[in-house]
Amino acid sequence: MTEPYDLTIIGGGPGGYVGAIRAAQLGLRVALVERDKLGGVCLHAGCIPTKVLLQTAELLEKIRRADQFGLRVGEVVLDYARAQARKRQVVETLHRGVGYLMRKNRVDVFSGHGRLLSPTRVGISLNDGSETEVETRHVLIATGSKPRSLPGIPVDNARILDSTGALDLPEVPRSMVIVGAGAIGVEFCTLFRSFGAEVTLVELMPSVLPMEDEEIGEAMAKALVRKGVKIYTSSTVQGVEPVEGGLQVRVSTPEGDRLIETEYLLVAVGREALTEDLGLEEVGVVTRKGFVVVDEYMRTSVEGIFAIGDVIGGYLLAHVASEEAILAVEVIAGMNPRPIDYHAVPRCTYSMPEVASLGMTEKQAREAGYPVKVGRFSFQANSRALTLGEREGFVKVVTDSKTGEILGVHMIGPSVTELLAEGVLARSSEATVFEVAGSIHAHPTLSEALKEASPRCPGPGDPRAVGRKGKTGI
Repeated sequence: MTEPYDLTIIGGGPGGYVGAIRAAQLGLRVALVERDKLGGVCLHAGCIPTKVLLQTAELLEKIRRADQFGLRVGEVVLDYARAQARKRQVVETLHRGVGYLMRKNRVDVFSGHGRLLSPTRVGISLNDGSETEVETRHVLIATGSKPRSLPGIPVDNARILDSTGALDLPEVPRSMVIVGAGAIGVEFCTLFRSFGAEVTLVELMPSVLPMEDEEIGEAMAKALVRKGVKIYTSSTVQGVEPVEGGLQVRVSTPEGDRLIETEYLLVAVGREALTEDLGLEEVGVVTRKGFVVVDEYMRTSVEGIFAIGDVIGGYLLAHVASEEAILAVEVIAGMNPRPIDYHAVPRCTYSMPEVASLGMTEKQAREAGYPVKVGRFSFQANSRALTLGEREGFVKVVTDSKTGEILGVHMIGPSVTELLAEGVLARSSEATVFEVAGSIHAHPTLSEALKEASPRCPGPGDPRAVGRKGKTGI
C-alpha cells in the first residue's frame, strides 16, 4: 500500500498552492487537487487579469493629460484586442510559474475534482474521466468562491455578466450598469469608464465602497462623478428586460424609479463559497451560511480537516488565503504559529484613485468605545504628489488617543496600495502612531503623507508617550 500523504489540499488557488509550498518546505508529503487551472480565480479570472487591464487604463489616463507635463502627443487610440492579449500573456506567465513551483517542491498535482470520502480519504474525479483515491493524514479545503448572483437576474455572460464574463468581453461596451459598488464594482467602473463606456453604478447601501471609512466612500463617489459616472446609492435593481442591442434596467432609487437602457449589466454583489459536492456534510464538517466554520487556527469541526480562504468567509482576499494556508500548514507540522491579526489585513481597491485600508473605520472605533483621535493629510499638500500630477485624495489615521495604538489606516490617492504596507508593519509589530510619526521619511515621497497624518509623540513624562510594548516614541 502507498504511504499516505501527510497533507492533501483541495483547491489550487493562492491559498492552496501557497499552502502546498509551505508544507513541502516543512518536509510534508503533499498532494494538491485542482479541477481547473493552478492559480485559481485570482490568477485566471480575478486579481491579476483585472489589474493588467487597469494598468492599461491608468496609462491611457496619463497620456490623455500629457500636455500638463509639457508633452505633445497625437490622438491616443485604445487597442483593446492588444490589451486583452497582454492580459492573457501575463496570466499564462504566472500560471507556468505556479506549475514550476509545484514541480520544484515535489508536490503531487491531481487535475480533477476532489471530494471527502472520510477525514483521511479523498476521492478524485480526474479530468480524463477516470477515478482515484488518496489516503491522507490531513486535509486542507481551499476551494475558494464564485460570484454571487441576484434573484431574478440570471447571469448568462451574454448581456448579464459576472466579473469573469466582464473580463472576457471582446470589445469595450458602449454602456454598462454595474450593480454593487464594492471593490469589484468600483474597479470595473474605473476600467470601463476610462476606456470610454458610459457607466452607471447602483449600490444598495448609502455610500460607494460601503465597507470602507465613510470619508473614503464620499471621496471616491466625487472622483467617479467627475469622470462622468452616474451613481445611485440606497438603490436596487427591480427588473431587467431585453431590448434591441442590450437591456432595459429598472432601478428603484430614493427619488423614484429610473429606466436605464444599457448594453450590458454587470452583477458585482459579492461572492459565495464553493462547497458543492465536497462531501462536507457526510464527514461532519460544520458550515454556516454556506461557509466552512473554523477556529483561529483554521481547524474545522472534524479533526485533521482544515479550511482556509474564501470558503471560510471573512476577508475574501488572495493574500489572506495565503496567510491562512501558511498558518494551517504550520499547525499541521506541529509548530506553534500565532493566529492572524485580521485588524492588520491590508484591503486594496485598484481604482483611480486607489483605495487602501486596514483595521477599523473611525465610526467602528468610536462604537467600540475607544478614545479616538484622527489625523488627516491631503495629497494636495504633498510635494511628490504634485510632481506626479496626482493631487487627489488623502491619508486618514485612526488612533487611540491615550496609547497611540493604530486602530485603522484609510487612504485614497496615488499608489496608496503600496503605501499601506508601512501601516500594516506598524500594526503587526505593535508600533504606536508616535513611532510612525517619529520615523524619518524621505523627501519628497508619497509616504510622507502617512507620517504627516500621524500625531507626533507627546513630550517626555506624558503617559501617552508609552506604547503597548512599553516603548517610548521619543
